[in-house]
Amino acid sequence: MRIALIAPLYESVPPRYYGGTERVVSYLTEELVKQGHDVTLFASGDSVTRARLIPGAPRSLRLDSSCRDPLAHHLVMLERVFEDTSRFDVMHFHCDYLHFGMSRRQETPALTTLHGRLDLPDLVPVYQTYSDAPLVSVSDAQREPLPWANWQATVHHGLPEDLYGWTKRPGRYLAFLGRISPEKRVDRAIEIVRRAGMQLKIAAKVDPADEKYFEQVIKPLLDDPRVEFVGEIADGDKQAFLSNAHALLFPIDWAEPFGLVMIEAMACGTPTIAWRRGSVPEVMQHGVTGFVVESVEQAVQAVEACAGFDRAACRVTFELRFTAERMAHDYVRVYQRLADAREPQVTMEAC
Repeated sequence: MRIALIAPLYESVPPRYYGGTERVVSYLTEELVKQGHDVTLFASGDSVTRARLIPGAPRSLRLDSSCRDPLAHHLVMLERVFEDTSRFDVMHFHCDYLHFGMSRRQETPALTTLHGRLDLPDLVPVYQTYSDAPLVSVSDAQREPLPWANWQATVHHGLPEDLYGWTKRPGRYLAFLGRISPEKRVDRAIEIVRRAGMQLKIAAKVDPADEKYFEQVIKPLLDDPRVEFVGEIADGDKQAFLSNAHALLFPIDWAEPFGLVMIEAMACGTPTIAWRRGSVPEVMQHGVTGFVVESVEQAVQAVEACAGFDRAACRVTFELRFTAERMAHDYVRVYQRLADAREPQVTMEAC
C-alpha cells in the first residue's frame, strides 16, 4: 500500500530523548517499510527513516530555540500533506485533531491514532463536530471519555523485537523512567524505595510546564541518599537502565492512555509495579509482567515479590503481544478496510 504517516513536529522521528508518540511512529514506519509498503513520512527534518521523508520543519521544534509558534509549522506541513492526496491509498495522522477539517474534504482515507488523554471537556465538541473522522485508540481504556466516537480499532503499541535484550540477574535499584509531572507521581516512587530500603534511579525529563512542580515538590525529595536523579536519557541508554533494574516503578495518578515504558521494561524482562489506572490492567499481566497495585503498601510488597520474578516469561509475553510487527499488521488491516470502503462499487446498471 501507499501510506502517508504524519507525525508531530515537537520531536524527531525517532526522538533523541523523551517522546512516546514520535517513537511509536518511528517503529511503525520502519516496520511498514520492512513489510514492503511504500511509505512517506511527514516529520521534522532531523528524523531518520528508510521511508521517504518530507520535512515539516528543519528540525524538531522542542530542540529549536528559534521556534516561537509550533502551530505555524504544523499548518505548513499539513498543506504539504494535502497538496496531492491521490499519491496515497491511506493517510495516517498522529497529530491529534488538527487536520480534521482538511481530511473531511478529500477522498483519500484519513485515519487518526489518538495518543493522548481524552478526558478533557474541551475535546467533546471537537469530536462531536467531526464525528465521521475514523479513529484508532491505543487502549480500550483510552476510549472511555468518548465511547461514541468513530472508533475503527484499538491498536496497542509495539517495539521492534530486537530493540532490547533481557538479563537473568537484575541489579538492586528500582527505576523510574519518563517525565516529572504531578500525574506521574515520582513522589510515590521515592516513598516506595524509602519503605522498601532500596535505591531509586530517576531517568526523566522536566517540561517547562512542570518546572515549578519539580522545584517545589520533587527537588527537595532528591536529597535522600537513596535517590539518584539521572535526568533525561537517550534510547541507547534504556537497555542498561531497564534491564539492570530490580523493577520499574509506574506509580501513575491519572488515566494513562497506554504507557510505552511498561512494554519497554517488558522487553527487557524487567517487572513493572504499576498503579491500577487507565490502560495498566489492559497492558500488564499481573504476576507475569509485573504487579498491578493500588497503594504504596501493596507496591512495597510487590518489590519483595520481584525477587523471584520469572524474567524469561516476561520477555515471552512481550514477544507475543507487543512487537512492532504485530502493531503494523493491525494497522494494515484498518488501512485496507478504509481503502476498500472508498473504492467505487460496480453495479449491474453501470455495466
